[in-house]
Amino acid sequence: MFQVITRSTPVIRLLAPRGAVLVEAVRGRKTRTDPKAKSKEGRIKTPPPVDPVEMVVLRERFTEYDLIMRALRLEFKEEMLRKRYEEEVGSLAEERAKQEAEEHRSLMTWNQEENLRMLKIRELRVQKEVEAAEVKKAEAAILREQAMEHFVKEKEGEIMRFQEEAKNFITLENLDQRIEEALDDPKNYNFAIDKDGRVVKRTVLQ
Repeated sequence: MFQVITRSTPVIRLLAPRGAVLVEAVRGRKTRTDPKAKSKEGRIKTPPPVDPVEMVVLRERFTEYDLIMRALRLEFKEEMLRKRYEEEVGSLAEERAKQEAEEHRSLMTWNQEENLRMLKIRELRVQKEVEAAEVKKAEAAILREQAMEHFVKEKEGEIMRFQEEAKNFITLENLDQRIEEALDDPKNYNFAIDKDGRVVKRTVLQ
């Protein structure tokens, strides 16, 4: 019924008969078809002897142990339930409520002190920010004043330059004089210049 295959290869699996059950041999272990070892052929399994007196004593001790452990578990459970009850509705609840009230009072005191400390820090920071803003505002005013002075000086220079240039303007008073000067000193603007701006060719006035 069973057939032992020493090597598990696909070819052997395919060539094995269909009806046989494939059982792979494990090294160091007997197969199901191996006979009993010669050293154990005449061996008869006999259970170890049991002493009746010892068995009775063991049963009594086990029963006593079971009763003691059950009593201990019940006692511990009762003590735990009693403590829980006292914590919820007993004297320990009042004591815990007093402790919580005292802790709440101390935490509120600490919170007020911390709020005062943070308020002082915040006021100091705001004061520093205000002082820094005032310094920046003063610096900006100084810069604006300097820029205005520079602008005024620049405009005054332009006005002085325009006044100097206005002396050469053509007016009704010097119109005849300018015409005579232009006729006496004619200028020719018909000329060509190179890349460097020098005059390279000029026409002759007719």
